[in-house]
Amino acid sequence: MNVVNTLVQSVTKLTLRSGAALADAGLIAAARIADADAAAALQPIAVTPEMAALIDAGDADDPIARQFVPDARELVTSADELADPIGDAAFSPVTGIVHRHPDRVLLKPVMTCPVYCRFCFRRETVGAPASVLAPEELAAALDYIRGDAEIWEVILTGGDALMLSPRRLGDIVAALDAVPHVAVIRIHSRVPAVDPGRITPALIAALKTATAVYVVLHCNHAREITPPAGRPIARLVDAGIPMLSQTVLLKGVNDDADALADLMRSLVANRVKPYYLHHGDLARGTGHFRTTIARGRDLMRALRRRLSGLCQPDYVLDIPGGHGKVPVGPCYIRAHGGGWIVSDTAGREHAYGGGGL
Repeated sequence: MNVVNTLVQSVTKLTLRSGAALADAGLIAAARIADADAAAALQPIAVTPEMAALIDAGDADDPIARQFVPDARELVTSADELADPIGDAAFSPVTGIVHRHPDRVLLKPVMTCPVYCRFCFRRETVGAPASVLAPEELAAALDYIRGDAEIWEVILTGGDALMLSPRRLGDIVAALDAVPHVAVIRIHSRVPAVDPGRITPALIAALKTATAVYVVLHCNHAREITPPAGRPIARLVDAGIPMLSQTVLLKGVNDDADALADLMRSLVANRVKPYYLHHGDLARGTGHFRTTIARGRDLMRALRRRLSGLCQPDYVLDIPGGHGKVPVGPCYIRAHGGGWIVSDTAGREHAYGGGGL
């Protein structure tokens, strides 16, 4: 084995966290190091060995690299982009809690991630030095949940809650399980795909509780669902933990019907139900990732034509300012006279008189 190959193998055993590390691993040219480090000043770099191994360094449009390798375009901010595009701060009554809807809250116990997505809507806050809630902050957040009987669901996010040790995660899950009005604990995570070794028997045991626990996998391309990712997914599902998915619609990553179809089928084949397809948020420096809503609607029509209902996510948009998430997919029916006109998946229109107006 030559010296270069030895260096690449040794480097990619570690999470890559700088422009120089990306260059040493052969993922960017040396001329791009300064741009990568400039982008890292706005949001940290983290590319796990699993994701680094998937990147085709010879493909300038590699969809895995596009998600995790910094780009100079991140330094460009348009007038409509925001530091807090979905209004977390305006709905944060105590540190670590976002309470935007009456029946559910976000609990953000940690703001660290295994990888840092270059399109992240929380890119201004993830990876900050104070990345874990202090004990007194976590206690206050749990007290807030205990004090509001309308809270039916708690969503652990951040950051990525599966970055916590099994002991810390288990303590949080146990505390939520003890709240009588909390019926569902939902965990949003990239870990099963990007850092599958973290899904240990101890972590799964930490999630086993009387309260229903769901894990929602963030995954944007079928190549992310490797055999090493499939095994922890199977262990979670076999342990009785249902899994859903969320995907961000990203230009140059998955904004074509074949890529989305492959992803949704791969998820379902691994017993993960597609849940959300997010339109890109107006986070600063992410304009090169966003498609148009018209493009997203066209892609949803294509998925409806070719895929089983099991494979259909909801195409949604978070309204800037914290006004909630709404479906923005195509509509197949409109009122006409005393009845309806219904479009089929091929775009042909049909009269329908049943059901009234």
